[in-house]
Amino acid sequence: MKLLHVVGARPNFPKLAPVHRAAVQAGLVQTVVHTGQHYDDAMSGAFFRDLGIPQPDVDLGVGSASHAVQTARIIERIEPVLERERPDWVVVYGDVNSTMAAAIVAVKLGLRVAHVEAGLRSRDWSMPEEINRIVTDRLASLLLTPSRDADATLRAEGEPESEIVFVGNVMIDSLLHALPMARASGFRAKLGVDGKAVVVTLHRPSNVDEPRRLAGIADALRDLARDYAVVFPAHPRTQQRLRDAGIDMGAVKLMEPVAYAEMLDLVQGAHVVVTDSGGLQEETTALGVPCLTVRENTERPITITEGTNQLVPDPAALAAAVRSVRRTPAPPRPEGWDGKAGERVAHALAAR
Repeated sequence: MKLLHVVGARPNFPKLAPVHRAAVQAGLVQTVVHTGQHYDDAMSGAFFRDLGIPQPDVDLGVGSASHAVQTARIIERIEPVLERERPDWVVVYGDVNSTMAAAIVAVKLGLRVAHVEAGLRSRDWSMPEEINRIVTDRLASLLLTPSRDADATLRAEGEPESEIVFVGNVMIDSLLHALPMARASGFRAKLGVDGKAVVVTLHRPSNVDEPRRLAGIADALRDLARDYAVVFPAHPRTQQRLRDAGIDMGAVKLMEPVAYAEMLDLVQGAHVVVTDSGGLQEETTALGVPCLTVRENTERPITITEGTNQLVPDPAALAAAVRSVRRTPAPPRPEGWDGKAGERVAHALAAR
């Protein structure tokens, strides 16, 4: 059996790694296609090294662009690759543009698509990721879900029961695999931060593309920096928006994106994480670290109902929410967040 994995952006790589390892153990033939949606070392190359993923067999080099241009480039460049390889399964991950674009081309070529992390919904159609998720799930022949609520969502949307397979959360496989490396990195110590650190990531257009909202979040972070070490590894796009708006971050430690293991070391030792990232909502739940998500909604409600996450949609409430956080014993990890999801994905693919 031959698998062709399509990845393109930072959130994809920790999802690919455990599936690739498990498929190697199962003796499956594999090809990895990197679309190049994220392409610099911190956002891409470092993940392949830290997670032990072989270098991609194909790099499409699409680069940064608008959603329309980026999606079009992927569609154009991946078609000859899929025609040449003709895999048994095209495996796509998460909800980035690469995921949807690859699914569209594969299905039109008569190839079967398996979607890892199927069934997640924010119910917010202003999010490009929500559109990508829904389109990919409609096209996929195998829907590999991270949580039972995702199963229920797919059933309610009319997906056949035979196409839905609960496998658990592959992101947590990578987290557990990388924890020893993260602890050995000593990154927190190098930065001189301790357990009172507030770790921040922001990249979603709803937060960074509206100058007034971005300024409100920055006000809260500057306020918090009087009492905490506020560490903000910022996506390049976020950094540009801060510059465009002329926002001064004060004592906040604004820095370039960091490698996976280094970021994990920061997160596991944080007092609280402030984010709009879906992946970090999951990672903090697995680690038992309080998480404040600066959004109106989340496609990962299990991180609220069974985890450590809470929504803080109003930037004006953010500083008070951080100061009110009290560390409590971590709740049990949700079902299937056990480090074996990649094995279940490989089994599901091989069984079909």
